[in-house]
Amino acid sequence: MKIEGHPKELAAMEAFHRGDRAEGLRLQEEFAAAFRAEYRDKDHCPCKKACRYHGNCKECVAIHRAHQEHVPNCMRPMLNRKFKLLSALTEHTLHDEIQPPKEVLRRDAQERAR
Repeated sequence: MKIEGHPKELAAMEAFHRGDRAEGLRLQEEFAAAFRAEYRDKDHCPCKKACRYHGNCKECVAIHRAHQEHVPNCMRPMLNRKFKLLSALTEHTLHDEIQPPKEVLRRDAQERAR
């Protein structure tokens, strides 16, 4: 089961946006039920980082909410897609103003390091 961009959940959001809350909730519950069945005994966590909280979304998100420093690794691709759209409004010039932490290498820095 693909989670990111799942058609059932996308349809649920379309229903919510057009004001059909009942249909949105119905579709959302269908997605959640399918998720529960599919991942009852399987790993659903997309994080590649070894972590004590891997697959335990409730505790992972609580920790990130508590320390308020960054978001869970699994949410970064989704947020980066949204930020990329916003960054386009200024021709992506924000890229030149951001210095990533030392442990995060940008693609261009990785290529130079080779």
